[in-house]
Amino acid sequence: MPYWLLLALSVASATVGGWLVWDNATTMQTTLLDGTATNVEVYVGQAWITAGAAILGAGVLGVLLALVLAAAKSLIPAAPVVVEPIDWTADDEAPASDDAMEPAPDAAEAPTDGDDAPEDGSEDQNGSSGSIATARKISVK
Repeated sequence: MPYWLLLALSVASATVGGWLVWDNATTMQTTLLDGTATNVEVYVGQAWITAGAAILGAGVLGVLLALVLAAAKSLIPAAPVVVEPIDWTADDEAPASDDAMEPAPDAAEAPTDGDDAPEDGSEDQNGSSGSIATARKISVK
């Protein structure tokens, strides 16, 4: 993306700079040869031609830089793509391993951290703040 942006903006810059130089130089030449040139066309035209030449030069430099980057990128070898062949003779019915056939442990069999909670659920946190005082509905002031 930055490469294409560099190339596009460089071409645009070269185009604008070339147009500025061409337009002002043509206008100045025409008015000087006709004898109708004014101070604005002569002296301001020279400044516009100089600015246009700088913009044109920047655009040409950008295009050349884009060409150098493209050439440098083409010299860098691309990483090879490794494609493994599919083994069509493999048995689709056989499991990959014995571990895949074991069922997952149930939530009832899950290990505890050593604290055995009472079966009536009085230790469950029923409050919104998650504190024990809220879970036991104790007023703390």
